[in-house]
Amino acid sequence: MIPYATFTWFGVVLYPVLATLVLGLIGRLPRIWPLLATLVMLIVQYGGSTVSLGPGTGTGRGMAVREIWIVAGYAVAQCAIAAGFLRLRAGTSRRWPFYAALVLSLLPLALAKLVPALTPSSPVGFLGISYVTFRGLDVIFSIQDRLITSLPVGTFLAYVFFFPTVSAGPIDRYRRFAADWLHQRNRAEFLADLDAAVHHIFTGFLYKFVLAALTKQYWLDPAAGVEGLASTVSYMYAYSVYLFFDFAGYSAFAVGFSYLFGIHTPENFNRPFLARNIRDFWNRWHITLSWWFRDHVYMRFVMAATRGRWFKDKYLASYVGFFLSFGLMGLWHGTEAHYIAYGLYHAALLTGHDLFSRWNTRRKLWGDGPLWQAAGIVVTFHVVCFGFLLFSGRLV
Repeated sequence: MIPYATFTWFGVVLYPVLATLVLGLIGRLPRIWPLLATLVMLIVQYGGSTVSLGPGTGTGRGMAVREIWIVAGYAVAQCAIAAGFLRLRAGTSRRWPFYAALVLSLLPLALAKLVPALTPSSPVGFLGISYVTFRGLDVIFSIQDRLITSLPVGTFLAYVFFFPTVSAGPIDRYRRFAADWLHQRNRAEFLADLDAAVHHIFTGFLYKFVLAALTKQYWLDPAAGVEGLASTVSYMYAYSVYLFFDFAGYSAFAVGFSYLFGIHTPENFNRPFLARNIRDFWNRWHITLSWWFRDHVYMRFVMAATRGRWFKDKYLASYVGFFLSFGLMGLWHGTEAHYIAYGLYHAALLTGHDLFSRWNTRRKLWGDGPLWQAAGIVVTFHVVCFGFLLFSGRLV
């Protein structure tokens, strides 16, 4: 069962939601309740499907195993990796435990992405593995930076598998999540969270089940069925609009249900089509993913390159960091050529924007008035839509 995709899922989640409302309104909401609700919803989401192990994987001839047991095994493994690395990190400053923990944490995702025979019915390829892995990696990075010195098992598993965000994000950070998870809300705080939850959930219904659905039915699908330049251009804009409303709808649902259960999951979108340039766009679109790559990949690479003096040009490290970060982002979406092209395209845009910005500080070609800002929005919208056309795979 895919979260937020069907009204059946909303019918199932209504049971823990009603219990949360009753307990919250009377001020008797126990701190363990979100964990119990998460366990119930994980069983509902993964308990009804099976995967085939052995030589018959994907053909029905292998040994059938319920997906929930695959998820449970993955959870135990990730917990063991994080706990083991935390213990090693406390006793040594050597970097090999960090690299080992990174490789082990990434291995299931790498198998799911790089070995087509294991996807989607792979024992490691369950729905949401990309987001789950990145949350686990956030813990590994934070342990390496000595930002995490203790790791309660319950809090770690709740963070990695929190049911409102397990399948489609947003990607929260462990230390921010843990502060909310361990906080006991009073009735006034619950009512404030309830107000935010209702707002986000209704926004999700509007975006996904009204605007995205109408865009798909009356614009995207008709454009997809016609060949030619004009239909491809129409498809490009239709797909961009549909992708925003569909994905922003998912994110709004995730944030809304998170608030209901006491977790202030960060926003994932902030009017991205009003971005004035490509850098501004990535501060507005899929914010938690772009900031994850910025903090854990781009900044670490640039700092390492600066300390090691890898490049003579001080700007070159930043540009290589763009291609590394967005290349990996493309791979995170999938190993197909159009995903990788999408990532490299945005790396090139960010590099070009930086080169032009530094050139423009001397030449003053591009101004900063209202008309220039409007022009920036228009230009950014079009180059972003072409990126989504690459992402869609239609050109391939």
